[in-house]
Amino acid sequence: MTGFRLSSTVLAAPDPRALAAFYRALLDWEIRDDEPDWVVLKPHGTGQGAATGLAFQREANHVPPRWPATGNDQQMQAHLDIGVPDLAAGVARAEELGAVQAATQPQDDVRVMLDPAGHPFCLFLDPLGDPTGA
Repeated sequence: MTGFRLSSTVLAAPDPRALAAFYRALLDWEIRDDEPDWVVLKPHGTGQGAATGLAFQREANHVPPRWPATGNDQQMQAHLDIGVPDLAAGVARAEELGAVQAATQPQDDVRVMLDPAGHPFCLFLDPLGDPTGA
């Protein structure tokens, strides 16, 4: 069967517009859909159906995952890996926008970050040097 296309990864948050604003600034992407309960971001210059994006959905009872999870903690179901040309500068930029470094850092060449809604994401040194994916 053909015709399947991954459109976006959806992150739940109590304030989808605020979380979308964080990732918009971090990734330098553009807003494609902006509703009070639903926001979609895509890379600049891509058509509506092109490129996988990020979407943000309102979840009033959002419980941030705990990473690493122990016992009965809310577990992370997925996370974003984001390539950066300079790891220290990428961490500084993410922190400037409202992210924090996770208490546990299992690798020297990767930084586990928590976005403003508590979702873990990883920054890694991108050997291709183009974090826009272009």
